Amino acid sequence: MRYGRLAGRPAGQGKARDPAADPAAGAADASTAAADAAAAGAAGPPGADPSAAGASGVTTTAALPRVRPGRALAIAAVALAAALLTGVSVGPAGLSPQMVIEALATRLPWHPALSVPGVDTAIVWQIRLPQVILAALVGAMLAGAGAAYQGVFRNPLADPYLLGVAAGGGLGATLAIVAGTGSGLVQPAAFAGAAVAVALTYMLGSGAGRGGESPGTGGATASIVLAGVAVAAMLTAIQTYLLQQHSQELQQVYSWILGDLSLASWSQVALILPYAAVAAGVLLAHRRLLDVLRVGEEETASLGVDVARLRLTIVLAATLGTAAAVSVSGLIGFVGIIVPHTVRLAAGASYRTVLPVSMLGGAAFLVLANVAAQTVQAPGVVPIGVITAIAGGPFFLFVLRSRRARRELA
Repeated sequence: MRYGRLAGRPAGQGKARDPAADPAAGAADASTAAADAAAAGAAGPPGADPSAAGASGVTTTAALPRVRPGRALAIAAVALAAALLTGVSVGPAGLSPQMVIEALATRLPWHPALSVPGVDTAIVWQIRLPQVILAALVGAMLAGAGAAYQGVFRNPLADPYLLGVAAGGGLGATLAIVAGTGSGLVQPAAFAGAAVAVALTYMLGSGAGRGGESPGTGGATASIVLAGVAVAAMLTAIQTYLLQQHSQELQQVYSWILGDLSLASWSQVALILPYAAVAAGVLLAHRRLLDVLRVGEEETASLGVDVARLRLTIVLAATLGTAAAVSVSGLIGFVGIIVPHTVRLAAGASYRTVLPVSMLGGAAFLVLANVAAQTVQAPGVVPIGVITAIAGGPFFLFVLRSRRARRELA
């Protein structure tokens, strides 16, 4: 791709080059420096007018103490490890961390002689560990996709369901349930519905460029978002009609819509893992270009970057991960908004930090949310989507009440 050179070189590294000898390289260096300045908030002293902050509109005022990128990654990794251990340890059958570690060690090729009850090993390996790993994969995909959508559409309120993924996945799952095809086809149907919805959205929205407007411009971006709203409304209406005609399946459909990881299995982990790996790899490979895109689409295009192709690549990767997550977990909201915004407030707005930390943080967040869903109303199970919505409400209240947070998210 024409923008491959930009993605592969960290800012400020590499041999110095003469801009006169290589104009494209000089322009790339200038754009990377501008993106770094935007990410660092190089807009003047605290309290300065946000309008003077340049193309990115970011100021140095922070709502939370800033954490260095390396430290942010380390903190997120430790939080994920702690969340995983908590997720495997906490449940109706209380298991201490030591018992969990011993049960996990029994499956290693070489391990010391351990006398672990068979029931404890079964609880850890067949019930809790699949739930925890699936929750981590789903959380990482939703948070990473949310951060990617917010960057590529330059909209701080964009979430993984922006382009109709939720409506398409919900309609696909509803069709499979009301058709009586069995639970084995619900996941493929949800995945297919989500993918078709985004394809329809992008096909309709990108057509804005036919009126003389380039598909890489902000106008086309707005058209894609509006097309997503229209497609979601249409698919939701069809789903509502189907539910009215098949009221006996209401409980099953709503149970899926509200999100549920209580029946997670290793087969579901195997189903989502390849899609999650591909989606995460593509998004992380393009995180530097998302920083370049922050300075503006026209400036990015002037460097030789195909903005339309860049947007399509990131949207496809984010949609792939989100559709896979939706197919196994149902519709779990707010993860793609809460986690990336929290990372921005704590570690800055550079996507070189936001994307990987959001994935780790999203995994930890959803693992802990699943623990809450399993224990708050034990022996009953609260839909995990209810837990994430309860967490998302106070977060938005914080953003609305905090002037500094609003500036940081602008």
